[in-house]
Amino acid sequence: MTVALMWEARAVPGRGGELLAWAEEQVRGLPAGPAPVRRETFRAPQDRVLVITWWDAPYDADLPELPEPDGDLVIRAVHRWRFESVATG
Repeated sequence: MTVALMWEARAVPGRGGELLAWAEEQVRGLPAGPAPVRRETFRAPQDRVLVITWWDAPYDADLPELPEPDGDLVIRAVHRWRFESVATG
């Protein structure tokens, strides 16, 4: 089964680049162990950053997730979602 972890945060206005760099550093520093099958990082207007990691694991597996950034970097709590893949067409 493939599980996708999504992590999305919104930086303080004008600090999106810092949040993006912080998220990339966090991904590189994930604990040793199974690595994600795939990882992508996105940015969007309003200084938003999205990280999606794909894992070959059961839905309820204990997987490493990105932490909360320091409160002075973001304007709200991080949003996190977990999805499992489903068969298509």
